[in-house]
Amino acid sequence: MTHAIVAQQPGGPEVLEYTAVEPLQPGPGQLLIKVAAAGVNFIETYQRSGIYKVEYPFTPGAEAAGTVEAVGDGVEDFAIGDRVATAEASRTYAEYALVDAAKALPVPDKVDDHTAAALPLQGITAHYLMNSSFRVEPGHTVLLHAGAGGVGLLLSQLLKARGARVITTVSSDEKADLSTLAGADEVLRYDGFAEKVRELTDGEGVNVVYDGVGKDTFDDSLKSLRIRGSLVLFGAASGPVPPFDPQRLNAGGSLSVTRPTMVHFVQNTHERRWRSTEIFEAAANGTLSVRIGARYPLAEAAQAHRDLEGRKTTGKVLLLP
Repeated sequence: MTHAIVAQQPGGPEVLEYTAVEPLQPGPGQLLIKVAAAGVNFIETYQRSGIYKVEYPFTPGAEAAGTVEAVGDGVEDFAIGDRVATAEASRTYAEYALVDAAKALPVPDKVDDHTAAALPLQGITAHYLMNSSFRVEPGHTVLLHAGAGGVGLLLSQLLKARGARVITTVSSDEKADLSTLAGADEVLRYDGFAEKVRELTDGEGVNVVYDGVGKDTFDDSLKSLRIRGSLVLFGAASGPVPPFDPQRLNAGGSLSVTRPTMVHFVQNTHERRWRSTEIFEAAANGTLSVRIGARYPLAEAAQAHRDLEGRKTTGKVLLLP
């Protein structure tokens, strides 16, 4: 027997139980991974609580890094002993997990297991935001909400390496310090940020706003954009944006709004490897520093969820089998 976190029904963090489970076997095209670390993401609190519907018994988790223990029929790109990571597995709150080989990412030798587990979801998100949702070029000015969040810290560093001017918003002095360390040129609080952005840009506004907050920031995010600017709405931490009149985009200066999600930016193995290779190489060469804010033993998954929902963590949260 091995162990995994299992919820028998939706509920609070207490439904996450450390449970003995039957060993897994890889099917055709799959890898069996011995999990070294699993990433904890906010979507899993929605799944656990019943906000997002899942089938029970339920083991959360899509993100992990570890070592290939077995390969299924037809797998050619990986062998037993290879180190891999993924953001597209399932049931990774466990000692062992299965992933389709096409969705596994090779991990370079210079990237340790914890960093590898912390990078796939937020790192690939940062990559598609700045390269595909809106292509940031040297000299662009960017407004990035939640600058001390997991995506925010990574994206800030990558934007600075690209040659952009980065303005972030945060909610506390501690988070302001983290955002500054990640390279932000200016760090603002949320209150009145649109007016401050205008002041910082001599009235022009920014080329792009990356907004993972949603409802509470949407209106002022639009007000922060320059003519023909783009709002990239990639999350809804404060709730979904209500329906709005597209005529506001015309009135604001022929603005654009897009609502991306990761699955549409990893459409094939080539695209997946392009994004993950650049992110892992940046971590390996020191361009990208990954903040792991908390590590919990696998058996303490419930506490990890309590702390995440209580906004007691910064950076990445990991579970360690």
